[in-house]
Amino acid sequence: MTPQTDAAPTNQRGKVRNKRQSLQAPERRAGYGMLTPSLLVIGAVTLFPILYSMWMSLNHISLTVNGFSMNFAGLQNYSLVIHSETFWHSVWFTFYFAVVTVFLELFLGMLIALAINGIDRLKNVSVVIMLIPWSLITVVSAQMWGYIYNGVYGVLNYLLQSLHLIGAPVTWLGTGTSAVMAMMVADIWKTTPFVVIIILAGLQMVPRDLYESAYLDGANAWHVFWSVTFPMVRGSIALAGLFRILQAFGMFDLPYVLTQGGPGTATESLSILGDRVMFQNLDFGPGSAVAVCTVILVLALSLVFLSAFRNLVREGESE
Repeated sequence: MTPQTDAAPTNQRGKVRNKRQSLQAPERRAGYGMLTPSLLVIGAVTLFPILYSMWMSLNHISLTVNGFSMNFAGLQNYSLVIHSETFWHSVWFTFYFAVVTVFLELFLGMLIALAINGIDRLKNVSVVIMLIPWSLITVVSAQMWGYIYNGVYGVLNYLLQSLHLIGAPVTWLGTGTSAVMAMMVADIWKTTPFVVIIILAGLQMVPRDLYESAYLDGANAWHVFWSVTFPMVRGSIALAGLFRILQAFGMFDLPYVLTQGGPGTATESLSILGDRVMFQNLDFGPGSAVAVCTVILVLALSLVFLSAFRNLVREGESE
């Protein structure tokens, strides 16, 4: 008798579940119907260009009177790109630029976030001021830094000469090393506030009881930072680093406006190289191959950073 009495509620629950699902089915179909147009638009503007670029990278493309013609070439464009010194120079510059700028942005962002988090008055005003560089369009900020670095009427030369730090105007964007350093400064100035906001949000989540307990145990400020603050915000730091690495690898507007990839190819990122090959040299096949290789590199970096981010989160939860 007991199995029968247990089976009755089970069957009743199953009937209720099936009835609920049958009632929800029209709502689900209506929801899918409303989502379909947006999904089609997203696929048209994102997925289709990616797939078409991959197809273009496998073809020799020739311009004709009526447009262009494609002849399947297999991996010849990729072979041409991989064996190009210009491509590997762009890879190295993009990687070097991304690592250095992101490291400095995380370091400065942490310091600024700690300073803002430690004040009670005017905290909101400080956050708003920090957002001003980030809110500027990159093209506008790059043009502004171009005026600052100008070798004839630039503000930087005027200030350094007024302080007697240099004797003659310097063409900051005229040599490879100085152009790279100048572009790094411009990027750090603009994007550090983004890092500050993310880390500051993590600092706001740290319980005050942990700080009080650490100070009662006799820990100084340095030990409190390494034992309490850093473990609690390392997830925020990893998240900010992930976003910034992805943005740095796809940078186009800053070097395009500030240096046009010059002098020579000193500041030619992968995006600038793809633009030059495809739209200036009209080599659509190799240009598409550069774009696809860039996507592959970005995806690989994303997987690495996501794996590291998961490990940091798990370590934080275990502690």
